[in-house]
Amino acid sequence: MNTDVFSLHESNVCRYGRSFPVVFTRALGATVWDEAGKSYIDFLVGSGALNYGHNNPNILAPAIDYLTGRNILLSLDMHTAAKREFIETFVDTILKPRGLAYKIQFPGPTGTCANEAALALARKYTGRSSVMAFTNAFHGMSLGSLAVSGSASTRELGGVARHDVIRVPYDSYACGTFDSAGFIDYILGDPGSGIERPAAIILETIQAEGGMNTASACWLTEIQRICRNYGIVFIVDDIQAGAGRTGDFFSFELANIEPDIVCLSKSLSGSGIPLSIVLIRPEIDVWKPGEHSGTFRGNNLAFVTGGAMCKMWSDSKFTADVARTAAKLQMHLDDIVAKFPNYIEGKRGRGLMAGLKCRSQAIVNRVHDVAFANGLLIESSGPNREVIKVLPPITITDDELNRGITILNQAIQE
Repeated sequence: MNTDVFSLHESNVCRYGRSFPVVFTRALGATVWDEAGKSYIDFLVGSGALNYGHNNPNILAPAIDYLTGRNILLSLDMHTAAKREFIETFVDTILKPRGLAYKIQFPGPTGTCANEAALALARKYTGRSSVMAFTNAFHGMSLGSLAVSGSASTRELGGVARHDVIRVPYDSYACGTFDSAGFIDYILGDPGSGIERPAAIILETIQAEGGMNTASACWLTEIQRICRNYGIVFIVDDIQAGAGRTGDFFSFELANIEPDIVCLSKSLSGSGIPLSIVLIRPEIDVWKPGEHSGTFRGNNLAFVTGGAMCKMWSDSKFTADVARTAAKLQMHLDDIVAKFPNYIEGKRGRGLMAGLKCRSQAIVNRVHDVAFANGLLIESSGPNREVIKVLPPITITDDELNRGITILNQAIQE
């Protein structure tokens, strides 16, 4: 299998090509194939960008029709029929059934574009500059997103200083003994704390890259209360945890909260085509026309596939199948934790966004290599890369899930 062109011409920054040194050619559902014809179960799915699997026919069929019809592909933020249908479908199938009434901003096509827009809007709305962010957070690779991320190695990227960030402990930080929300409430209310009231608090309900740390519903509710009490914009970065990954469309639904701003990307298009949106409570939408921009915010093919994905959530059988698959995955992971206590400390995450906290990075590295050799794609996360991320498509078949879990079991056993 010839990979010379990659080593000769691709930048040193390439990561996944080093982790999986084969050439992939085809994919369907939760299965991908390399040039030699070997198949792999995909528990990586584009780091959460392919929640609905590879080449989902329900999502790709309208895209194929759209491509063959000489339709608009790029439109900046002009009105198009595809954009209108996406907005109508998103409102009718996602927002209204959940009692949500957001304005929709289309920034650039990536998750970090959405987070940058959210942070800028919060600062404009409040007139304040600082942002409160959490330990082990990850929000993207552009400068504003890097500034509010937690990893030291991540924050050092970019080569310039990043100010105006107040770092606070996430839920259950420091072995779960610290009252994070109580601490935040106290320092914001104490005139002697030296902490100025921030423009926003930004968080992930599950810190995927941070180690699959999971916020409780109670903690999320309390953070929202604190934001409302102090006039702080509450931003939920739902880029990896949203679009169905946890079993609900939004990862914060279990807490029955309504963030001021929600950022979505990754699996929003349902197809791997770049698309992001920022959901904004109407009273916070104080943008002036053209004040925030992005050339590729009018990705009409992504509107088509994203609309097809949204329609799936109006199908009760689909949502029931997702819930059943999530329960089955959690059961499998419970069995693994019970079977391998010498290697696995515990289970993390929620729904189909799961992780296994290992007792050392060496275990994770070995499991990764053995699993890949046996036909399973997985990756690690956490500040010390000590967590095995388990991200199968939410549409994975029982046979594919069972095969993937069997290979994972074998890898841990070895």
